[in-house]
Order: sequence, then structure tokens, then C-alpha cells
Amino acid sequence: MSYLPRFHVVLYQPEIPPNTGAVGRTCVALAAKLWLVRPLGFRVDEATLRRAGLDYWQYLQWKAVDNWAHLLRELPETRFWYFSKTAERSFTSAAFCLNDALVFGSETNGLPPTLWNQSPQQSLRIPTSRWVRSLNLSCAVAVAGYELDRQIHAKTASTE
Repeated sequence: MSYLPRFHVVLYQPEIPPNTGAVGRTCVALAAKLWLVRPLGFRVDEATLRRAGLDYWQYLQWKAVDNWAHLLRELPETRFWYFSKTAERSFTSAAFCLNDALVFGSETNGLPPTLWNQSPQQSLRIPTSRWVRSLNLSCAVAVAGYELDRQIHAKTASTE
């Protein structure tokens, strides 16, 4: 069973297997492809996946790449949206499209500014109250992924 990915989710150097597992589940739900940029904080093998409860992993379209340059070669026609808690622009102001990529950093370090500072208009934040430092990685992916999905459906409905 396979699907044509509608967009991409990129995890830059993720560290925690259950977070990556939850992101994978969200990607299956949204028909998105998951990209993992090494180094990873865990092994991607059968035992690790089973421990993380990834019984749906066989439905996930995913690929691990060695570094950022490798990812860019794999997705040359893709527009990237970089998520950081320090970006100025809210994700709700972005106009997402099919084949876009949502890029998230590691759980402890976030996304390196060297990546997202190069494209300030594509650098987004998910606003939170002052009492929360940041959202959990899997929660942030779900929030952004479902907004992208909502926009895609709205555009499709308006052209029918």
C-alpha cells in the first residue's frame, strides 16, 4: 500500500525515537514523506522501530540522507519552510502549497540559524504563551502539517 506524497516533513538531526515515530504517524495520516537528516540520535532498524511502537512504519514513505546538501539534491524543486521558536513570522501567515517541505530541528538544539536565516520569509514560528519554551517536536510537526493540509484542501475546493 503506497501513496503519492503531497508534501515533505524534514527532521534535521532528530534525537528521540518516539518523537520521530509520532512524526512518522502524522506523515502517514497526512500522506507526507518523512526525511531524516543525519546524524540521528538513534538507529533506524527493526528492533528500534518496534520499541518505538511503529507498527504502521510499513505505510510510511521515508528516507534518511547523510546531510543537508544531500537533501537539497534530492528535493531540487521543493520550497522549504524552516521552523524555529526564534523566527519572527507566524506559520499562520504562510501560503503553503503541494510539494512544500516543513523543516524542523532536533529536540535539544532546534534548527541551526545557518539554515533558516538564509530565507527569512520562509522562516516560521508557532506562537506559544510565555510560559512554554517550545512545543514538543511531534506536536509542532502536527500543527504545521495540518495547517498545510488545510490550505491544500481549501485551494482544491476553490478550483472545483
